[in-house]
Amino acid sequence: MGQGQADVALATLRECSRNGDWLCLKNLHLVTAWLPLLEKELNALHPKAGFRLWLTAEVHPRFPPILLQSSLKITYEAPPGLKKNLLRTYESWTPEQISKGGTLARAQSLFCLAWFHAVCQERRNYIPQGWTKFYEFSLSDLRAGFEIIDRLFEGGKAFQWEFVHGLFECAIYGGRIDNPSDLRILRSYLEQFFSARLLSSSLSDYRSVIENLPEDDRPAFFGLPANIERSSQRIVSSQVISQLRVLSRSVATGSKFDRELWSNGLSPILNLWKKLNQGSALIHQKVSPPAEGQGSPVLSFVALEQFNAIRMVQSIHQSLAALSKVIRGTQLLTPEVQKLATALLNQECPLTWQSKWEGPEEPMQYLRAVVARAIAIQNWVERAGRQALLLDTLDLSELFHPDTFLNALRQETARSMGCSMDSLVFVSSWRSHIAQAKLQVKVGGLQLEGCSFDGVHLCENQHDSPSVSAVPACYMAWVPQVSLFST
Repeated sequence: MGQGQADVALATLRECSRNGDWLCLKNLHLVTAWLPLLEKELNALHPKAGFRLWLTAEVHPRFPPILLQSSLKITYEAPPGLKKNLLRTYESWTPEQISKGGTLARAQSLFCLAWFHAVCQERRNYIPQGWTKFYEFSLSDLRAGFEIIDRLFEGGKAFQWEFVHGLFECAIYGGRIDNPSDLRILRSYLEQFFSARLLSSSLSDYRSVIENLPEDDRPAFFGLPANIERSSQRIVSSQVISQLRVLSRSVATGSKFDRELWSNGLSPILNLWKKLNQGSALIHQKVSPPAEGQGSPVLSFVALEQFNAIRMVQSIHQSLAALSKVIRGTQLLTPEVQKLATALLNQECPLTWQSKWEGPEEPMQYLRAVVARAIAIQNWVERAGRQALLLDTLDLSELFHPDTFLNALRQETARSMGCSMDSLVFVSSWRSHIAQAKLQVKVGGLQLEGCSFDGVHLCENQHDSPSVSAVPACYMAWVPQVSLFST
C-alpha cells in the first residue's frame, strides 16, 4: 500500500470478493488515514465462499482497533538469540542476493549488516541497561539496510562507510531511537560493524561461523557485565502472542471482539488484582476529602495522600470490574473498556491510570505498587494520629508523592520557626541528628546503583557486586541558611 494504491486496492478487493479469491494488502501502517474507508467497504461486502483477506502492518498507535478485533492475528517477531536471529536473516536471503556481482566485500558487508541487526534486536533482552526502552527494530530496517549496501556496491565504486553510518543513524535504526544514551550505543555499533578494518579476505563461509555460535547468548556479546539480569520487556506483548490464532478468517464472519482472547490474555491481571485486595478494605473504604488550611502541613499531606490513594484504588477497581463484566458478557463494550483492554493486552499501563500516578509501565507491577503504597499510607495515618510520624524511620518509597512530603516538611519547619520558606535550605546527615534542625526526619530504605556506601566511604562496584545495594538511614531537614553558614 501507499503511493496512490488505495483505489486499486478497493477495486481488487471487490473483484476477489466476487470470485472467492484470496487477497493480501501489505504495509497498512503506511495508510492509516485510509483504513476507515477499508472498514466501510468490508462491512458492505457479500463475499463468495472461500474469500479470504490478509492484512500486514507494523505496530502503529493509530491502527483502527475495530479492524484488529474483526480479524484473527498472527505476530511475527525476531527469534530469541543471536544464532537463531542470524540464521533467520540468511534464510531470508537467496544465494543469488548474497553473491550478486561476485564481490567478496559486498558479501562481507551483508554479513556485518546481519550481525548488526541481530545485536540491535537481542540487546532488547537487557532493558534498561541494554536499551533504555523497547525499540521496534524489524525486518523493514534490515531490508532498508540491504538496499543501501546493494546500491553502494553498484558500478564497482568505492564503498562509502560514512554514508552507511549517517543513513543508519539518522534515518533507519536511529530513526526509532529517542534517547541520547541509546543513540550513542547505536553509533558505537555502527563504527564497529561497518568499517573497512573489519573486512577480511579469509572470511567467506558465513554459515559455519553462525552455526558454531552458542545457543544461549552471554551478556558479554553486547558489552554488558556478566551479572546483569534479563528483562521481561523483550517483547511488548509476549503474554498475548501465545493466545493469538494463526488462522485466516473471512471478513463476513468477523465479531466485535474476541471474548476468548480477552479472557485468556487478561485473566492474570484480573486474578492479581483480586489477590492483592484480599483481606483489605481499600475497595470499600470511605474517606472524606481533607479540609484545606487546617492542621499542620505534614498532617494535611498525609490525609490528602490517603484520600488520593483510596480514590485511585477504587477507580482502578471500577475499570477492571467493567472489563470483567464485558468479558463475561453481562455488560456492553464501551470505548473506555476497549482502550483499557487494548493497553493491558499489549502489556502497557493504561493512560487513565498513569494520569493519576506515573508508576511502573508494566501493568502488573503498577497494580502491586499502587496497593502496596495504599496499604503503607494507612500506617502513616495511624502514626500521624498519635503524633509519632516524625519520630520513626520513614520510607519515602511508600508514598505516591515523596517530593510533596518534603515540601510539607519545609512548610511546617517555616511555620514552627516563624520564618520564610525561601530562607530554608535542605540538608542531610548520614552520621547523626542535625543539631540546628527544628524538625527532621530519618529516612530509610534507600538504595544506591552502581556503587556501595556504608555511611562514610563510597566504594566502586566489583565485577561480582550486586547492581543495587542498600545504604544506611539518612537524616534530612530544612534549616535556616544563616544557621547553616554559622556552623
